[in-house]
Amino acid sequence: MMRRRAEGGLRAREEAGGTHRYKMREKMVSIGDDYWIENEAGERAFKVDGKALRIRNTLILQNREGQELYKIQERMLHIKDTMEIEKAEGGTAATIKKALISPLRDHWTVKISGQEDWDVQGNILDHEYRIEAGRKRVAEASKKWFRIRDSYGVEVEPGYDDALVLAITAAIDQMAHD
Repeated sequence: MMRRRAEGGLRAREEAGGTHRYKMREKMVSIGDDYWIENEAGERAFKVDGKALRIRNTLILQNREGQELYKIQERMLHIKDTMEIEKAEGGTAATIKKALISPLRDHWTVKISGQEDWDVQGNILDHEYRIEAGRKRVAEASKKWFRIRDSYGVEVEPGYDDALVLAITAAIDQMAHD
């Protein structure tokens, strides 16, 4: 069963009854940099902290108060590109793997702890893709929602943890642009 995280914005959205849209930068963050993810109103919602001086790429997703929500790290010594998202309190929240062969479009698999796998398909480098659980849409990334250069939007469906979806998006962005 999905965890409900008030700090991730899920409860507030369920009360409002709709999707949430966030603004991301194209090349999200380089290691050592920090970046704010803004909501549709332009308010700071989450912070991505690129931790420097680590052996592997590490990003920390925090709420606006600075509380760590998820840690995103690449997994070493894997044939496929793989990143793992850990919960702040410990344990794996998700593992993201890039498909070895995807002839027509980018394809990624996200293994969510305690849930069915999510599929990510579309044009990752152009930030036009969908995240689905079975046939159900979880989120969509697109440049068409924001006219700001070097930005794209991520729209998260009700019932999903915004912070986890944004951590997955940040991990995919990091993997695709490395």
